Amino acid sequence: MSSSIRSLVVSVPTDELARDLAPLPEGVDVVVWPMDGPAPRTAFDIVVPPYMKMAKVLERLEGVEVGLVQGQSIGYEGVADVLPPHLRFANATTVHETSTAELAVALTLASQRQLDLFAVNTAKGVWAPVFADSLADRRVMLLGFGGIGKAVAARLLGFEVELIAVASTARNEDGMPVHGVDELPELLPQAEIVIASLPGGDATRHIIDDAFLSALPDGALVVNVGRGPLIDTEALVGHVQRGRIRAALDVTDPEPLPEGHPLWGLPGALISPHVGGASTAMRPRIARLVKRQIAHLLAGEEPENVVIG
Repeated sequence: MSSSIRSLVVSVPTDELARDLAPLPEGVDVVVWPMDGPAPRTAFDIVVPPYMKMAKVLERLEGVEVGLVQGQSIGYEGVADVLPPHLRFANATTVHETSTAELAVALTLASQRQLDLFAVNTAKGVWAPVFADSLADRRVMLLGFGGIGKAVAARLLGFEVELIAVASTARNEDGMPVHGVDELPELLPQAEIVIASLPGGDATRHIIDDAFLSALPDGALVVNVGRGPLIDTEALVGHVQRGRIRAALDVTDPEPLPEGHPLWGLPGALISPHVGGASTAMRPRIARLVKRQIAHLLAGEEPENVVIG
C-alpha cells in the first residue's frame, strides 16, 4: 500500500450500482458480488448486500473480513440475528425517506378521495361519481417523527391539515411540538388520519391494537408505511369489516400478505406491496450514501448510520 494512497475494496450487488459509484478516488476497488455464491475476496472494507434480501445472504459473510456492511433499507430489525458476530452494520438513512413519504401521502389521498374505487371502475368502464372525504382540514397524526415522519410532515404542509406529531418521547423538534406516546389516549379521539412510520421491534409491536383503534373516531384512516407488526392485524381487520376504520397499508403482518387473507378485497382497505422505497429516488441516493461511506473510510473517519457494532 502506498503511503499516500489508501486502498479500499468495496462489494456491491449489481453492475448498475458499480456504475453509479464512478468516478471514485484512486485506490478504491469495486467488486460486483450479488452474494449468490461464495465471497470472491477474503476481505472487504464495505459490503453492500442486495436490496430486500439481507436475511438470505448475510450468512455468506461468515469467515470473511468485513469493515462495514452497508444495508440498502432504513429498517434493520432482525439483522442482528443473521449478521455474523463482530461485524458493523449501517442502515440506509437518507435514502428512502423522500420516496416513502411520497407513498404515505399518495395512499392517504387515494383512500380519502376513493381513487382505488375509481381504478376498479375504470377497468369496468363504469362512470360513478362520489362525494369523497378531503385531506384538507383533517387532523393528521404522525405516529413517528424520525426521518420519514418529518418528510411526511413537510409534504403535508400545503394540504391545509392540522398535524399531531407523536414519538417515543415528547419534545420540540424543527419547530414542531412532538407528543410522547404516553399521550396517545388523549390524542387518538382527535385523529382523523394516522400515518405510522415507526420502526419495528418489540417496543413498537402492536402499538396500533384494538384499544388504539377503538379510541379513533368513526371513519378514521390508518396508513402504515413503517413496519407491518406495528398493527395488530386481526384487530384492524375487525374494525375495517365493521366499517369503523379504513386502512391503507404499504406493510403488513404477515408479509407478503398471503392469498386468501381477509385484508385482500376488503372494502375500506388499500394495500401496496411494501414499495415505499422502491422508486427512482433510490438509485442515486444509495450511490451517494455509499460514496460518502467510502470518503469517510478514506479519511479515517467513522462511517455514518452505524446501528449495529
